[in-house]
Amino acid sequence: MLPVRWVSREEMETRFVARYTQLHGSDQGLPDSNIEGHHKTILNVFGFNPPEGMDAVNPVGDETKAIIAPKAGFSVGFLKAKEGNGPVLHNHNTNETFIPMQGRWRFVWEAAPAHDEFLDLGPYDTISFPPGVPRRFECLEPPATYDEGLLLAIVGGDAPISEAMPGVKELLQAVNKGTLPTLSEDPDELPILTTVNGGFGG
Repeated sequence: MLPVRWVSREEMETRFVARYTQLHGSDQGLPDSNIEGHHKTILNVFGFNPPEGMDAVNPVGDETKAIIAPKAGFSVGFLKAKEGNGPVLHNHNTNETFIPMQGRWRFVWEAAPAHDEFLDLGPYDTISFPPGVPRRFECLEPPATYDEGLLLAIVGGDAPISEAMPGVKELLQAVNKGTLPTLSEDPDELPILTTVNGGFGG
């Protein structure tokens, strides 16, 4: 028999409910945030608290603690972006699932070396990338009454790792003037966008 836990209305409201109007967001969490075409805001909802340490890259921003904090094996968040914007090509060691909520979004992945495929999705469509599939996405068209599209993202694991793909490293170093601490000096090593402590990496 499964264990039963009783939760009061007050505990449910204070520990397990995240109202959209109360979400904390950051437009500076990821190293690519200041690159033209990659501006975005990540809203932290559930399952990810910022990693600690001077060298940690916090994809949701240093002051954006999850409203619902207990670890459950996955992260939930929203991403907002203007037309033509989204993350750089990256990879995860866990599943990453997206559901456009507002606007139309393009999802691009490497189907083979130097060969990209893409799908355009609208509100409530769903795409789920298995671990190891290099992917990126961008807002194609915000809804008529807004200047940004809105995307729901679910990332597997309590501590997912995100890696920028080859070719992105030089771009990140140029924007960050070569000082991004998580970028290895080894040209064969891919830049880590999050640490082993985890991350909602987009």
